[in-house]
Amino acid sequence: MPTSSGQHPWVDALRVYLRLPVLAMLFLGFSAGLPFLLVFSTLTTWLRTSGVEVAAIGFFSWIGLLYSIKFFWAPVVDAFRLPLLTRLLGQRRSWMLAGQALIMGGLLGLSSLDPASQLGAVALFALMVAFGSATQDIAIDAFRIESAEDEVQAAMASTYIIGYRGGLIMAGAGALYLASAFSWQVSYQCMAALTAVGMITVLLRPEPPRQPLASRLAKEPRVRAFLRASRGRPAWVRRTGAWLIGSVVCPFLDFFGRFGLGALGLLLFIGIYRISDLAMASMAYPLYVDLGFSLDTIATVTKVFGVIMSLLGGLVGGVLVVRYGIGRILVLGATATVLTNLMFAWLALSGAQHSLLVLTIVGDNLSNGLASAVFIAFLSSLTSRAYTATQYALFSSLMTLPGKFLSGFGGLVVEGMGYPSFFVLASALGVPAILMALWVWRHHVREPGKHPVSLDKP
Repeated sequence: MPTSSGQHPWVDALRVYLRLPVLAMLFLGFSAGLPFLLVFSTLTTWLRTSGVEVAAIGFFSWIGLLYSIKFFWAPVVDAFRLPLLTRLLGQRRSWMLAGQALIMGGLLGLSSLDPASQLGAVALFALMVAFGSATQDIAIDAFRIESAEDEVQAAMASTYIIGYRGGLIMAGAGALYLASAFSWQVSYQCMAALTAVGMITVLLRPEPPRQPLASRLAKEPRVRAFLRASRGRPAWVRRTGAWLIGSVVCPFLDFFGRFGLGALGLLLFIGIYRISDLAMASMAYPLYVDLGFSLDTIATVTKVFGVIMSLLGGLVGGVLVVRYGIGRILVLGATATVLTNLMFAWLALSGAQHSLLVLTIVGDNLSNGLASAVFIAFLSSLTSRAYTATQYALFSSLMTLPGKFLSGFGGLVVEGMGYPSFFVLASALGVPAILMALWVWRHHVREPGKHPVSLDKP
């Protein structure tokens, strides 16, 4: 029935997507997604087509470790004021703009290099892009949460994801098409120019209001106890101690307090659930190049069609979680990841068969999207409302760290054993994740109509 405004309730609900804070996240999402592939699969494709050995290419995946450890400098982004910029733009916008400037500078630096003869410089500029990108991510997350009330956050997250996927397509298919038509240097120059999308958005949107750090820390009982016990000590000691307790100690104590010794098992599970996918990622695109697929084919099949399949997998995963609960779908996601990663070994043995490439990409991206959706839901269920941002940042970082570390050795394994053996080994890494998913389903996850089981009790 119509609302007091005369509109249908669904029309009123959809109008949220016309609000400026929500629309802004579309462009900031694009800005966040753009640099990601430019230091991963797109870069590894450029390196392989330039004749760089696969052993060296594998180590480039370690650049992604910056995304996995960004929680280390997140408190700096949260509290440190950049000279001049923060006074002009505010805390969140100044750090977003600083990160975007690093991304643009790094991409322009990459566009001036020849990977075959300047591999060290390529690594340095790629690190610059990744650091700027991870820093931008920290600031955007805070900006999003602080820019609007809770009921708008879901819409802002939706437009952010759409923009992010658009950035991935541009940095994946778009960059490969440009490289095929012109050159890799021109491609990366165009990507650097697109960084202006995020910069313009930052300059146009206002700084969100935020509670002072001191006020937030003062609400923590453990912080108040520390401040009482440290009376008479130098002010900098009390400030530093209060910050460490409120920002680092309290979230960890809360997590272990809720789950007991079972928290160790949960942390292990978080670290290995995506290890199979992440460990094999650095060698997928060198495989496509070595099999003889053209850049246009790689772009169309993996960067456009693949992204669509990933989105579909995420949607399917969300529906299955609602229907069957998180536990069963955690097991399904881990199993599907192992099976679809084996398809890369099949592709490596079969040669450049276009239909098999499509089948492999369909399977890989559907399982990737499904596993990502259910795992995000699982991680969200583990966080405490009092420490959501900190705990989720730690969980998401731990999720990618082991797999990205192992991915760095992928080139050495391929060089010594070949592509088929490498992908079989990467698939085998996912078997412990299946077993632990069964354990988590049995001992922790709340299923419809059931009560949750505490992990610290047999």
